[in-house]
Amino acid sequence: MQQDKHRAKAEQPSDSFAPYADEAGVRTIGALSFENGTDRIALHGSLDLTRDKAGLTQARLLKQTLDAIVKALEGEDLPDTVAEAPEAAPNSVPNPFA
Repeated sequence: MQQDKHRAKAEQPSDSFAPYADEAGVRTIGALSFENGTDRIALHGSLDLTRDKAGLTQARLLKQTLDAIVKALEGEDLPDTVAEAPEAAPNSVPNPFA
């Protein structure tokens, strides 16, 4: 019974992450970050899935996160591609050392 409590807790993410819901949400698993956006989710970093309880916990959270992303995508009428954002013109600032 005690083991089931730990298992249920390990499967629950400590943060809320709703795919494509906002431009600010981030879920981090190990050193891998899922950065939310309304038209894309960016992945940065790396993740070592070790062959232990910690690795299992991280693998479950990774699967849960990817399943949520797939579910969000499957629930929409998707375009063929998302337009790339135009490059912003660089801002010129005065040299503080001049």
